Amino acid sequence: MRKKPDRYVFPAVFSYDGDGVAVSFPDLPGCNTCGDDQDEAILMAQDALKGHLSCLEDENDPIPEPSDFRTIQTDPNEAVVLIEAWMVPLREKTVRKNLTIPAKLAYQAERAGINFSGVLTRALEKELQRQ
Repeated sequence: MRKKPDRYVFPAVFSYDGDGVAVSFPDLPGCNTCGDDQDEAILMAQDALKGHLSCLEDENDPIPEPSDFRTIQTDPNEAVVLIEAWMVPLREKTVRKNLTIPAKLAYQAERAGINFSGVLTRALEKELQRQ
């Protein structure tokens, strides 16, 4: 399996109007967002791009090559902005899960100094490799 890039950069089209800034990604249909002003639109675009790419990665869907930003046609009230998505923090994020195990097993594992999260992580990785 090919290693996923840590960083992506995609061109976004910023559409300016009186209500704020709408953002779309020509290479990623359905990846849209907006902001009240340009600064907020950039932050929202980064968040939308990371989320969209994360979903594609999770589903093992292909991630298209970004278009050359110089080839994107815009209207007078639009601009092309390159948006970066740094994926490492998103991939390394952990979540808390509540689970139930037999009390005797929990007691024995605690006395043995076993890291419950580590054991569960390794077990889940092993189980997912079998599927």
